[in-house]
This record gives sequence, C-alpha cells and structure tokens, in this order.
Amino acid sequence: MSGALFRNVAADTARLIRRNAAAEIKQLQSRPDFRAPQLLGRAKETGISLPSSPSGLCSSAKVGFVGWYLGMVKSRPVITKSVTSSIIYIAADLSSQIISKKSSESYDMLRTARMGGYGLLVLGPTLHYWFNFMSRLFPKQDLITTFKKMAMGQTIYGPIMTVVFFSLNATLQGESGSDIVARLKRDVIPAMFNGVMYWPICDFITFRFFPVHLQPLVSNSFSYLWTIYMTYKPAVISAETPLYLLSYLAHCHSM
Repeated sequence: MSGALFRNVAADTARLIRRNAAAEIKQLQSRPDFRAPQLLGRAKETGISLPSSPSGLCSSAKVGFVGWYLGMVKSRPVITKSVTSSIIYIAADLSSQIISKKSSESYDMLRTARMGGYGLLVLGPTLHYWFNFMSRLFPKQDLITTFKKMAMGQTIYGPIMTVVFFSLNATLQGESGSDIVARLKRDVIPAMFNGVMYWPICDFITFRFFPVHLQPLVSNSFSYLWTIYMTYKPAVISAETPLYLLSYLAHCHSM
C-alpha cells in the first residue's frame, strides 16, 4: 500500500517537474537573448525531447513520407525527381492501358518499361535543370514573368523534348532513320496542337504558385491526368496510341 502510494507521489512529482520545465523553455524561446544550447541542456536534464536544429524549435517537425520526400528533393534533387518522374509515367502508362485495352488483350510491359526508363534517364533530369534554369533566368513569380516562362517552354523545351521522345521511342522499337523522320513529320505538329488548351493552364499554375523544387512533381502530376483524359478521347485512340498518346501528353507542353 505504502509502496504504491510512494510510486504515485513520485510519478506526480515527475510530471510536475516536466510541466514546469516546459513552461520555462517556452519563456526562454520568447526572450531576445534566447540560446539554443541553454535550452537543449535544460531539455536533457528534464527528459524533454527537442529538435536538433534551432530552426526546428520554432516550427513543428515534418514527419512521415511527405517530410522525407521534401528532404530528399532538397538533398538529392536530380535522382529524387528522376525516380518520381519514372514512377508517375509507369503509373500513367498502366492506367491508360487499363482504360483502353480490351479484356482479351495483355499488358504491354515493354512499352511501360520504355516510359519508366524515359522518365528516369531523360525527362526527370532535364525537368530539374530546365525549371532551375527558368528560375535563375526569371527569378520572380509575378504574372508577366510567369508568361515569359510559359513562352520559353512552348517555343524551346516542349518542341525539343517532343522530338527527342518520338525519336528515342522509335529507335527502341527498331525503326530506321527514314521511318523516324516520317514519324516526326506526321506526328510532331499534331502532338503540339493537341495539348494547346490544357498545358498552358497547367504551366501557369506550376510556375505561378509552386516553388522551383516542386515544379517537376506538379508538372508530372498534370501529365498523369492528361494521360487519363486522352485515353478517353476516341479520336486519339488508334494503332499509334502506345507511342503517339504518351508523347504529347507530357512532352509537348511548356516546362
């Protein structure tokens, strides 16, 4: 009986000490001469866990997958954005196949692998460098600057990446040089026009409202939605869909 009473008194005393220590720490944070080492020393004495960096003391710590991902985007930007792009394009290709294929048809995993490889090795890295280049060239995010970035993408990056995508995919499918040229002449211009009502809006949102380190993720997310939309569009679904659809859905818009 006395032992239980002693334990209860000890527990209550410990809680009271921690509560008083936490209140003292808050007072220290509000003082102009606040010092992080002093706060950390008091925290260790009272058993209160605190963030390791001073900046973390004034804001809630980011936890979970989102916090981990944001940390990776900043610490390893190229590989993180490349893997993200690859995953999104794999998901987009599989989704388009699920929607468009007949029940008797099997999945074209080679096509999916091509899309994933393109996102990992080509699109992801170039998106990173393009968006950073645009941010350095036009550092502001006002309305006029946003339209300048959109124009640069529509006239430079978008057309180049569309040609690269068509050419690379055709090469991987074993087409000859003359076949690739014929495909470019036939498909590039229509591909550019098909996204003209969608991608400028997406690019405006991306450039205007998101920081540069998240712009590739936002752009790729819009690409996924565009894939689903174009899969439902009967005029686009044809024998050329595996290459033609997935070319302009993500690469002919401004970046």
